Amino acid sequence: MLLDIDLASQEPIFKQIRTQIVGAIATGELSPGDALPSVRSLAGDLGVNMHTVNKAYAVLRDEGYVAMRGRSGAVIADTARSMSSAKAQEQRELIASELSRLALEFRAQGGTREEFLALASTEARSVFAYAKEGDSQ
Repeated sequence: MLLDIDLASQEPIFKQIRTQIVGAIATGELSPGDALPSVRSLAGDLGVNMHTVNKAYAVLRDEGYVAMRGRSGAVIADTARSMSSAKAQEQRELIASELSRLALEFRAQGGTREEFLALASTEARSVFAYAKEGDSQ
């Protein structure tokens, strides 16, 4: 897994790390049980503060994507098995809220409902094209 951090981006570095790890999970590049680099190692590779990587890992843990194994480090969680239905519902509500925010921004910029849905559909198709054979799409 190769992370690409944009130091000029307005998005905080810990969120960039989080987003790219979630993307790697979604595309199958990372699977349940795969170990993530140590905080120290990833921070060194990216040239960022260890606390930044630690924060990204903590967010991923709190969201259920990563399990912390003490001194063994962080591993990709099996969300299908480990995430409670309440936690899964909470995550879906967060995603729905983010979709609502994006729709509002799109509309405020003059976009129409149809344009938003077409754009969302195109993006969803590209994301779900990565699904492994046998996964539900």
